[in-house]
Amino acid sequence: MLLEFRFGNFRSYRNAAALSFVASAGKEWQASNTFDSGQGAFPRLLRSGVLYGPNASGKTNLLLALQFVQAFVAGSASSTGPAASTPTATKDQRILVPPFLFDKATRDKPSEFEVLFVEKGVRYQYGFVVDTERVQREWLIAYPQGRPQRWFSREYNPRSKQSTWEIGNKLKGDHHVWRNATRPNALFLSTAIQLNSAQLQPVFHWFQQRLVVVVANSEFNIGLTYGLAGSLEGKNKLMKFVRAVDLGIDDIAVSHHQLPAGIVPVSGIQIMGRANGAGGPQIIRLQTMHKVVGAKELASLELGDESAGTQKFLMSAGALLRVLSEAQVLFVDELDTSFHPLMVQFLVRQFHSDKTNKGNAQLFFTTHDTSLLDADLFRRDQVWFLEKDKTSSSHLYPLTEFSPRVDEALGKGYLKGRYGALPFIGELRI
Repeated sequence: MLLEFRFGNFRSYRNAAALSFVASAGKEWQASNTFDSGQGAFPRLLRSGVLYGPNASGKTNLLLALQFVQAFVAGSASSTGPAASTPTATKDQRILVPPFLFDKATRDKPSEFEVLFVEKGVRYQYGFVVDTERVQREWLIAYPQGRPQRWFSREYNPRSKQSTWEIGNKLKGDHHVWRNATRPNALFLSTAIQLNSAQLQPVFHWFQQRLVVVVANSEFNIGLTYGLAGSLEGKNKLMKFVRAVDLGIDDIAVSHHQLPAGIVPVSGIQIMGRANGAGGPQIIRLQTMHKVVGAKELASLELGDESAGTQKFLMSAGALLRVLSEAQVLFVDELDTSFHPLMVQFLVRQFHSDKTNKGNAQLFFTTHDTSLLDADLFRRDQVWFLEKDKTSSSHLYPLTEFSPRVDEALGKGYLKGRYGALPFIGELRI
């Protein structure tokens, strides 16, 4: 579960920004929209959050910041990963971390990231400060009994060109070996995991398996939908999800084929790999089945022939079901794209339901759909806004800063400018 994410000097964020999933003292929809964290310092957490702001205000950059942390933790110690997916891979390779470029003072300063989360009942506070050449600082504080234990920290001194290390006595293992093996442009956490640290595995696991970030122009793991549709139990679960949103689909059929040479697969066909002993790749097709008036048989459509909204729902259904079943933390950019507002409400309510979200998965998404604000869907502490100042720097702030009434018409108030975060639309003269 995620408690807070803090970062600064990254892309459009010049100053520090903080996103919190810690619930306020408000009692509205407490039973559905919040849950008991089991952490004394943070008794209740939010199951979802939503972010509003004009185009180019930095909504996607917030998700990219979290995605950068995830990728850097996963690949900074790697010596083989591509730079595009692994922010650093070799000793001499620069780290792909873009600072705020519209201020001369921040161009050469490092970016900072910190994540507070809970994994297997233990709260962790992990962060690092990094520029394009090296990790300037890194730290990990654990709270296994509710009290802080600094497991490790490092800080680079530019004068001595050396790093000062502090390894706590609660961190077990060959940390001297891990420290000596940590390159300047790699994380100690990533290096220790590569060298088989069992104690740090839950921290690494949270970033790799618990956190899911879907940014603009990217997709959910479509293979999870195909995987569900390929088994009777999974298909039944998938069809319950599909029927609940009234897509007019009565069944789904999955088939495997070898792709003929020179044929480009269309939407709804996934390349699975190469066939054993055959030259071409193996593909998997998903077809939707619909009732035919006056006939018992069903008509089939290729997934690519369905509407954009239906395609998006089916392609993301497997991933959404896994997020709920495995208590993951999901960040989605523009969840409402191609979806009817009622479908978006349906998806959010699955996170707010004890029946479908037994493990307390969390959802955070960006949107422009203001109707969601007045749909009895969110508490006031679940709504966030984003706007840019005159220097093009993004500023993130919660709705609770304005102390709105419980029954306030939030959507109407937002469009009237009560909470800021609106585009300034000028007059077009031709």
